[in-house]
Amino acid sequence: MATTSEKLLLRLEWKVVRRLDGRLQGAHRTAHRGSGIDFTGLRTYSDGDDARHIDWNVTARLDEPHLRLFTEDRELTVWLVLDRSASMTAGRPGRGKHEVLAELALVLARMFGRGGNRVGALLYDTGAPRVVPPGTTRRHALRIAAELERTAAARGGATTDLAEMLDAAGRLARRRALVVVLSDFIGDGDWERSLQRLARRHEVVALRIVDTADDVLPEAGLIVVEDAETGEQLVVDSTDPLLQVRFRAAVDARDARLSAGMRRAGVPVHRIDTDRDLAEALVEVVARTQDRSA
Repeated sequence: MATTSEKLLLRLEWKVVRRLDGRLQGAHRTAHRGSGIDFTGLRTYSDGDDARHIDWNVTARLDEPHLRLFTEDRELTVWLVLDRSASMTAGRPGRGKHEVLAELALVLARMFGRGGNRVGALLYDTGAPRVVPPGTTRRHALRIAAELERTAAARGGATTDLAEMLDAAGRLARRRALVVVLSDFIGDGDWERSLQRLARRHEVVALRIVDTADDVLPEAGLIVVEDAETGEQLVVDSTDPLLQVRFRAAVDARDARLSAGMRRAGVPVHRIDTDRDLAEALVEVVARTQDRSA
């Protein structure tokens, strides 16, 4: 009998992976030179070019040295940094941030693995991080999903140390890799400095998972507001205009700090809303990545 993870992966393969197949690899061609496998054209030889790439047949025909050009690509090691903190449980039943994270992790592991790249995962909460070493197969993607299920009910109540999460990723990824951070980026710590250190050694992409509850205070009278990270509760009047203004200002300030920190680190950040179709969101991420690298 198929497990929950296997059923989820089958659904995602049909709805998302097939639609994105081939796009994700092209969106993350490494900046470091590789051997290259895709022939793209010819150009005349210039001093300093690698003579091993001369096309001697064309050179003889045109009586001028020409080089064969290739799309230079390499197999990647990809690390998925998965935020398993308490704030990731926000959202409506069946579509919380942690569930969207699980779907994203499965899709990314499967798609990068299909391209021959090795995918590992760091699952981080307020306890000891859990690590899934890099692998390539479909079974390996299901192993990451199984670890996500194991950590679903094992969250502490302390505020997430975002800096330590990023530092843990840096300690784990010793060779240059693509590091994809999946988080709501709600937490404490001097994470910007940690992100800059990580981005100096690796290609880093941030997928920020956001739920409406992160951005909007419903006008429902007296409500109990709970800090998703610490569990602290407070009764407030959600219809109070001053409270609404302060809440909106705090959200805007948080978003501005995040955007500025990512920009200074040179890390692209893509917003993934929990109420959005996952395939559409990832198509947009790939398109923006390709535009950025063009």
